[in-house]
Amino acid sequence: MSIDEQPARQQRLDWDRRQRLAFIQARLDSGVTVPSLCLSAHRRDPFGSHDAATRERARVLMSKALELATDLGIRNIQLAGYDVYYEPADRHSRERFIEGMQWAATQAARAQVMLSVEVMDTPFINSISKWRDIAPHVNSPWFTVYPDLGNLSAWGNDVAAELALGIGSITAIHLKDTVAVGPGSAGQFRDVPFGEGCVDFAHAFAVLNALGYRGPYLLEMWAREDGRDKQRIAQAKAWLEQQMNEGGIAC
Repeated sequence: MSIDEQPARQQRLDWDRRQRLAFIQARLDSGVTVPSLCLSAHRRDPFGSHDAATRERARVLMSKALELATDLGIRNIQLAGYDVYYEPADRHSRERFIEGMQWAATQAARAQVMLSVEVMDTPFINSISKWRDIAPHVNSPWFTVYPDLGNLSAWGNDVAAELALGIGSITAIHLKDTVAVGPGSAGQFRDVPFGEGCVDFAHAFAVLNALGYRGPYLLEMWAREDGRDKQRIAQAKAWLEQQMNEGGIAC
């Protein structure tokens, strides 16, 4: 489930009892599990903001998301690893982000819902190592990491070493391809067809298999609304399953 910056999706946080029950019934009838919620709405209202009112909105979003997750049986909330996005970052925004995560992890522990910080497309948390720099300040088993293989690769990280560093705290993994950041290139972090970017998926799957990772993988793709989205999803899934097989993971 997505709760992003769009008002229509943020309205899901205010679903009434009837709407929440309808979602649960639809999930059971379809057989499609919904174990995670992507709370990217914090990009507009981040915990690291210089503005106190914005930080308060970040807390409200977090509280509502935890309540919704509890009601719907969602066990994992993915958080974007941004201290701020639409305003300048500095050491104070980092400190405020950490304070926000300390508060959020306490609320998550009470709700028994995991918080998983995604490795992102900006320098703030663009590696598992940078998440590990923050994790001791939060000091909670409910504060984990959600690597995105595309973002992790695009920043020139040693993917195998990074995955080994975080293996005990990885709750899920995003699968997408990216164009690497480098001299004269800002990189490309979305809409890169699988197999045309910089990610060595077969190698990453082999590393994860050797490390004993048995958690979920999520394909990250963007709808084009041209009538061919389902076809592209099926093609991407088949291609990634081939990469998994090459990495020693049976599909």
